[in-house]
Amino acid sequence: MQTAIMIVANYPLYIRSVPTQGELKFHYTVHTSLDVVEEKISGVGKALADQRELYLGLLYPTEDYKVYGYVTNSKVKFVIVVDSSNTSLRDNEIRSMFRKLHNSFTDVMCNPFYNPGDPIQSKAFDSIVSTMMVQAF
Repeated sequence: MQTAIMIVANYPLYIRSVPTQGELKFHYTVHTSLDVVEEKISGVGKALADQRELYLGLLYPTEDYKVYGYVTNSKVKFVIVVDSSNTSLRDNEIRSMFRKLHNSFTDVMCNPFYNPGDPIQSKAFDSIVSTMMVQAF
């Protein structure tokens, strides 16, 4: 089963895919999904309650993958790509994964030794992402 997690500010901050041999295909999928994220967050005429919702839901399904999105208040985008054959993964589980990922990301940003804009190389963050990928996928 293939899956990927990517965090993007105006540039990729963190990329993780399992297995690693399909990483280039995941890069393409994630980068094309960023256009869909931009369309969703810049939607004209949204209600105020919708603007506070960080979880964007299913961005688009492909034949092989389902792509989900999440945007923080500071416009950092999280993208999770899962295998389309994984039918056991429900929307509330994906939402929970994004919340856990956001909390871990916040911990990294609060680290006084992290330089904003640098790729995330935290072992603790990587461990949390690995645990999430193993449990959910």
